[in-house]
Amino acid sequence: NPYAGLVSHLRAAWLSGKTRPMEYRVAQLEALGRFLDEKKQEILEATARDMGKPAFEAYFSEILLCKNELNDTLNNLCHWMKDEHVDKNLVTRLDSAFIRKDPYGVVLIISPWNYPIHLFLVPLIGAIAAGNCVVIKPSEISKNTEKLVAEVLSCYLDNDCFAVVTAGVQETTQLLENKFDYIFFTGSPSVGRIIMTAAAKHLTPVTLELGGKNPCYVSDTCDVQNVARRVAWGRFYNAGQTCIAPDYVLCTLEMQEKLMPALREAITEFFGPNPRESPDFGRIIGDKQFRRIRALLCSGRVAIGGQTDEKERYIAPTVLADVLPSDPAMQEEIFGPILPIVVVANMDEAIDFINARPRPLALYAFSCDSKVVNQVLERTSSGGFCGNDTLMHVTLTSLPFGGIGNSGLGMYHGKFTFNTFTHHRGCLHRNMGLEALNAPRYPPYSQQKLGLMTATFEIKRRGMCTLL
Repeated sequence: NPYAGLVSHLRAAWLSGKTRPMEYRVAQLEALGRFLDEKKQEILEATARDMGKPAFEAYFSEILLCKNELNDTLNNLCHWMKDEHVDKNLVTRLDSAFIRKDPYGVVLIISPWNYPIHLFLVPLIGAIAAGNCVVIKPSEISKNTEKLVAEVLSCYLDNDCFAVVTAGVQETTQLLENKFDYIFFTGSPSVGRIIMTAAAKHLTPVTLELGGKNPCYVSDTCDVQNVARRVAWGRFYNAGQTCIAPDYVLCTLEMQEKLMPALREAITEFFGPNPRESPDFGRIIGDKQFRRIRALLCSGRVAIGGQTDEKERYIAPTVLADVLPSDPAMQEEIFGPILPIVVVANMDEAIDFINARPRPLALYAFSCDSKVVNQVLERTSSGGFCGNDTLMHVTLTSLPFGGIGNSGLGMYHGKFTFNTFTHHRGCLHRNMGLEALNAPRYPPYSQQKLGLMTATFEIKRRGMCTLL
């Protein structure tokens, strides 16, 4: 296996204990901060060449949000690493019971192309913070960013403990044949199944950050202009190539008629009368992805946009009206600048529609009535939820980010990333003396001994409490 030597080298470094001291972890994290600062312009240029990503979007998502994760980790790492002392029973009252925060060992991070810096760097921050050695596999589809990461990251990180592997499908398959102690994958559900199958051969735990069709319910009681701006921003950010973008709108026929002019106005406000000429609207990453998205334009009727240019891999910000659940745009995650609107009779029908499908990575609900938003939240299930806006929940390091069911497994961001790459080791350190306290547990057994064991080990239920 071409990667066996690399994995063995990293495992030897991990077994040496090199990555465990807090000072080492902090030094490597600070090096990542220097990478973001010193290579800012190269990052902006690489993402622009890969997918026409506007500098504003690239700075916000690929640099600023990563620095927030980094600083949050550096601010709290000392506290996160500490042993966590836990409650004890009568028998262990004089002993020490605690949770030790151990690194897993050698971990693998496989990242996608749509946010090619953010989606490898944020998990990497947590993996380093937790004391692991890491193999990083950036996406080969975002070629310019992959090249930048492969050439530059080794100048900042300890090469004995961290390595970047550039690989296509065949090479990645070989990479996955090696035993890792944890695998973190971001991508599609179909590839997620392949990753999980490979991990199962070694009983390797995984985090799968996948995608799905994220519903966006718009009630009849809302500020239509605000809804249009917030939905258009979330859908067309990064030319729609965002795993948490609102994938389709559910609303009544009356609301569809109100939304359409408001969405047209928002798109014109954001990108001008011809979005193709806007410096603030990106392009589709590749020809294969372009053709797949373009084929979805046959769904419903094109109410706004619909223009395409294969040479530029340009698809205009598009809104499809009167889309049927059986239409092509409703059969797969769109992952492009197309927003279908599906008409429902009311909120109950919208909730039933959502619950009849695989659980999404994100779910959005808009209403001036907070009871409506809460109803959608309480009666559905999704990886994350955001009321009266789109995407914004992902900007908080205090919130866990991850999917459920078809949209993923596990969570990260902030302390949740540290926890993901940490084995929480239950530890009890007992007193060597006081053997008389142990006598009731030893044979020969008796009813008296059982009574003593019950009295010292039993956890009794407290009085009932009421949630207000």
